[in-house]
Amino acid sequence: MSYGNQGDGGYGAQPPGGGYGQQPPSGGGGYGQQPPSGGGGYGGGYGQQPPSGGGYGQQPPGGGGYGQQPPSGGGYGQPPGGYPGGAYGPGGGATPPDNQLVPAILTTLFCCLPLGIVAIVKSSQVNSKWQIGDYQGAMQAAEEAKTWWKRSLIFGIIAIVLLIIFYVVVFVLLAASTSIPSSY
Repeated sequence: MSYGNQGDGGYGAQPPGGGYGQQPPSGGGGYGQQPPSGGGGYGGGYGQQPPSGGGYGQQPPGGGGYGQQPPSGGGYGQPPGGYPGGAYGPGGGATPPDNQLVPAILTTLFCCLPLGIVAIVKSSQVNSKWQIGDYQGAMQAAEEAKTWWKRSLIFGIIAIVLLIIFYVVVFVLLAASTSIPSSY
């Protein structure tokens, strides 16, 4: 295969089997971007960028690439101001909120089954929402799980206290009815 003279701005002859977008051994430029040399020769092949710059690998002037976070911390599912420690999401070092699963399970077992089940469902949503990037939804689910297990705990304590009062009253009434001597 002959490379021929393909115009100005090349690096000279490309090696046999030269690929698309290869960089010269001296480095230079970003992905797919090659600085203009104006030296003639065998340049201008598939891997060459126009002398004016541009190309797929360059970032637009002034930043604003796809992988950058907005400076305000806003964005899809992110609260204004970012996360504690200045991190954005799970990749930035922030950890997901506590899913409240242990207290939800304990209050389900020992206090109130129906309210505890709601707490378990809410706590199971925390990690799944965090993994898909719904950070605000994960924090909201964590708060709702905490609210539901606390409701379960309060309802369970009230029910236990009422049950104890009921048994004490029944015991006192039974004791009073059996201790009265019967007169024939």
